[in-house]
Amino acid sequence: MKNPKFEIYQGSNGKYYFRLFAKNGQKILSGQGYAAKAGCKNGVESVKTNAPNDDLYERKESSNGKFYFNLLAANKQIIGTSQMYAGKPGRDNGIEAVKRAVADAGVAEAL
Repeated sequence: MKNPKFEIYQGSNGKYYFRLFAKNGQKILSGQGYAAKAGCKNGVESVKTNAPNDDLYERKESSNGKFYFNLLAANKQIIGTSQMYAGKPGRDNGIEAVKRAVADAGVAEAL
């Protein structure tokens, strides 16, 4: 089993993004696009800081009936979004997976 990790990468649009992978290799959180790599790294640090706080998870249902969550910063801005889940239990397990993963997730760059 691998360790959880954040991966920073540059999209085809030139922006920098991060994604968080659980121990099983599944992507459990994705970040927004940042103009600079330093901003993206700050986003990762914000996830590490805010992920343990359950009040900062915005639990949502999409228009097609799928479930997902956003992780918010203290200022209520979205810092990460989950994948889509078929049901609420999957979404809630995803939140717990993020909380567990950030505790010992390293950061890798895939640039």
